[in-house]
Amino acid sequence: MQERKRELQFAIAHVVKKYRKKSITKSADEIGMGKSLWADLENGIKDPQLSTIWRIAEGLEIKPSELIRLTEEYLGDRFSFLEDTSSQQK
Repeated sequence: MQERKRELQFAIAHVVKKYRKKSITKSADEIGMGKSLWADLENGIKDPQLSTIWRIAEGLEIKPSELIRLTEEYLGDRFSFLEDTSSQQK
């Protein structure tokens, strides 16, 4: 579970880095977030809450659903927090 959580955090970090057009300081200030928190998100250290994802998306000038879609796209169809139990049931 921890490995998947980290993978998700790095995917969010990748998308945020790719779509940020301003400095970390300016981006964080615009949405009322500390610069160090934004930097931690971009480094895959923090696991953001939905409200934080929403604020970040607004700061990136994209819809929150687009941020999630881009994160899903980066992770691929096989990413899941659920364990594959189909092979265990045979």
